[in-house]
Amino acid sequence: MTVLWLCLDEDDITPAQLAEVEALVPEWMVVVDRDPEAVAPHRDAIEVAAGWMDPAAAAQLPRVRWVQHWAAGVDRFTTRPALMEKDFVLTNGSGIHSIPITEHILAYLFAFARGLHCAVRAQVAHRWDKPPDPCRGDLFELPGKTMVLIGVGAIGARTAQTAAALGIEVIGVRRNPAQRVPGLRRTVGPAQLTEVLPEADFVVLTVPLTDETHHIIDDAALRAMKSTAIVINIGRGGTIDEDALIRALQEGRIGGAGLDVFETEPLPESSPLWDLPNVILTSHYAGHNPHYDDRALTIFRDNLRRYLDGAPLRNVVDPEAGY
Repeated sequence: MTVLWLCLDEDDITPAQLAEVEALVPEWMVVVDRDPEAVAPHRDAIEVAAGWMDPAAAAQLPRVRWVQHWAAGVDRFTTRPALMEKDFVLTNGSGIHSIPITEHILAYLFAFARGLHCAVRAQVAHRWDKPPDPCRGDLFELPGKTMVLIGVGAIGARTAQTAAALGIEVIGVRRNPAQRVPGLRRTVGPAQLTEVLPEADFVVLTVPLTDETHHIIDDAALRAMKSTAIVINIGRGGTIDEDALIRALQEGRIGGAGLDVFETEPLPESSPLWDLPNVILTSHYAGHNPHYDDRALTIFRDNLRRYLDGAPLRNVVDPEAGY
């Protein structure tokens, strides 16, 4: 019997949602379990796997033809050449996160604009402080500022539109700068990044981690920025040279950073980032939202219909590009 493995906890999918999936594949066995060992007896029969898939678990499925990963980032898959050489299609959860991550980016911007990163520290210390002391620089308004947005996929596109609606000038950086996206004042390719960085009040990274994007923000890029520039990263920690970022923050060469992702996660307790007053840290939860599983299941059900009909799937990952 053909098996569909939903790599989910039982409370990630309602009975009604599970029934909808089962109705699409009435002749198949549907197994719901997050534990790869629990599905070990069915490994040879699993044709489709979906959910919070571990690449190591996917590598142990000899018959798998399609893996639907619940997250958007798939660098844990694409950095395993032996796995990507297997004869299967990998799709991701691109599009699920655009609303919460855009709001997370804006939360960083508003917090810095109004000095809330300083206010929270003052509150914890029971200290009646007003900006700019101990904040770096004055409070500011968002209209008229310039954002360099590195990565203009689903998340970046929504961020561009929302930022533009707030009066922010947005410059997009993407592999195909000819493709127009609403909200972008102009678009450049990665080779022009250092040319536009000096214009940026905000540098926002929404790119996946690939060979091309690894340390795309390095010491040279940081030195090209304004001393008041704020760096925001909600993509992957490896897109920024973290040591270079720490030096730039400590030396006052940039204004601050809002970071949801890091090169090593969890962020080590010894990292200076924890204590820098011009840094806001969140623990890689920018994409979390109460609708996550519903949206992921919507993508999966649509793709399952396409798979059964032999139609092209949504969100197919290009192994060469890495996303």
